Amino acid sequence: MDAFSGSFYGISPKQHDFIVNANARNNIAIGSVRSGKTFAANIRIARELSEAPPGDGMFLGVSRETLQRNIILPFCDWLSIPPPSSKATSMTLWGRRIHLVGAPDERAQDKITGSTLTFAYVDELTLMPYGLFQMLKSRISNKGARLFATSNPDSPFHWVKKELIDNTDIDLKWWSFTMEDNPALDPVFVENIKKEYTGIWYQRYIEGRWVLAEGAIYPFFDNKIHVIDHPPGYGKEYIVGIDYGTTNPCVFVLIGIDRTQFPNIWCEKEYFYDSNRTNRHKSDSEYVDDLAKFIDGYPVKAIYVDPSASSFKVECRKNGISQVFDAENDVLNGIRFQNKLLVNGTYKVCANCTATIEEYGNYLWDKKASEHGVEKPIKRNDHTKDAERYALFTHLFNKDNERLSPQDIDTMWMKAHGMTPDLPYPFRNPANLYR
Repeated sequence: MDAFSGSFYGISPKQHDFIVNANARNNIAIGSVRSGKTFAANIRIARELSEAPPGDGMFLGVSRETLQRNIILPFCDWLSIPPPSSKATSMTLWGRRIHLVGAPDERAQDKITGSTLTFAYVDELTLMPYGLFQMLKSRISNKGARLFATSNPDSPFHWVKKELIDNTDIDLKWWSFTMEDNPALDPVFVENIKKEYTGIWYQRYIEGRWVLAEGAIYPFFDNKIHVIDHPPGYGKEYIVGIDYGTTNPCVFVLIGIDRTQFPNIWCEKEYFYDSNRTNRHKSDSEYVDDLAKFIDGYPVKAIYVDPSASSFKVECRKNGISQVFDAENDVLNGIRFQNKLLVNGTYKVCANCTATIEEYGNYLWDKKASEHGVEKPIKRNDHTKDAERYALFTHLFNKDNERLSPQDIDTMWMKAHGMTPDLPYPFRNPANLYR
């Protein structure tokens, strides 16, 4: 790199254009996964740190942990400086204070109220709470202040698309990135990741398009590919996902995990009780008795339950079932992760899990909600899907080293497909693929 306004080596024309010309009040890099937009934004932010008028800056992400992983660690690594603690609320660079804010919901507005900023850098803009972003705009108020943001595309009805990208009345520049704009990517990686996405995820995260979520959520699910006659063996460990219901069906799914074979993860059996069909409601105590029988004889590591099922969790612990945890109920990221496991062959469903298989074909996006910029499944035929998602997404991203990690998943997939698992870590970490 000669200078921020000069030439840069080893970067693409699109990245160079963003670095040199992102000089509007609002500057947004939108595009596919692994498209190099974050790297370009990091260089542009370094330039802003050195050239912007005096004043504080702010980095924002959907959580403090995500901000640390997606932005702060790569940024500090690029500058060859030690990163702040993942608990830190600010850092100082070249004498300028930068506030570090996780913004999972509208309540995070309290963290930015009263700030006066010279610049702000937002990771995953389409996931930012709307009210918080409106507040943030008023905080970027010093003379010459600028906003920089990166994100994957979303629904064409999302407020980022309607109120920012398509708004010709505001001072805004935006760039559309694809993986072809990232010269650092291994062509083998690009070829393989394109095979891992289908439908809406392919259109958004590979092609970088703003498309509506509609139709089946797992349109690619095929009994010939994703259903196996029996488990591949006895799992080294098991997890359970529970979608608790009283008037709605109550579902348990038992998922086996064995890192030494392929498939590595499989749904081995299911429990499906619908009180509307039997005309008899079961009590928490009865469901706990059914759960005890369901897991008997299996080395169950963890049981992940709908976070709202408080009374059921209390009853479990009263009856000696202690390995019960609240599930991570991040619906879209959970669906996306389950999509990846199915597409790459890591996860299969045993043929005896008939309700689980049937709901794959009937689990649909809520089109009316999508047209209002909100993406969610229709609340029908979702009981086994919720239970699977609770277990898979919560457990496989858990930080406990004894549990299967995202790196484990990707390494196993690469070995199974004859690829070397010793690629540099950023090229094979599923968590990074979602950026």
